[in-house]
Amino acid sequence: MTLQIQFMTIGMMYAGGVVLGGLFDVYRVLSGQLKVPFWLRAVLDLLYWFIGTIVIFKLLYESNWGEVRFFIFIGLMIGISFYFWLLSRPMIGIIKFMIRVVQTTIRIGKRMIELFIIKPILFLYRVVVIFLGFLLATAIFLYKIMIQLFYPLWKLLLWLVSPLVRRLRFPIPVWMKKAGGWIIAWVRRLF
Repeated sequence: MTLQIQFMTIGMMYAGGVVLGGLFDVYRVLSGQLKVPFWLRAVLDLLYWFIGTIVIFKLLYESNWGEVRFFIFIGLMIGISFYFWLLSRPMIGIIKFMIRVVQTTIRIGKRMIELFIIKPILFLYRVVVIFLGFLLATAIFLYKIMIQLFYPLWKLLLWLVSPLVRRLRFPIPVWMKKAGGWIIAWVRRLF
């Protein structure tokens, strides 16, 4: 292994240490902000280390074909130390800012959906219900007026036809008598 490859490898491991520190801060802040249950933190810890291991071995494979040497661990430790010494606080601030931006965006999105979709639909629904109620009330009103107007005509028609029915003396079927009784009872209930 040449000196150039060794310096490239230590530089890659330094960058890998910075990435591991950044991933750890992202994980730590997100799990704290999202209030992750205790049992899920163990799973997320394993996931963090799994992702970190894949990143480091991918960098190691790209830099020196996967050869593990002592200076690789030194590069990782220097990268992690540099990150926590200089970059951790700004990164945590950026992550918290991004969380606030996402939360604000979600809150604004919900409000926009409520204002521009849900409230107009509810308004249209109420307008349709009020309009249909008005039409129903108008129809019932007109129906009652028509019944009241035709009731005297119905009585007049019965009075005019009754002598004719008596003179013809044809037998009225029982079902017609019952139907006529039902109709008369129904008309009386309306008034």
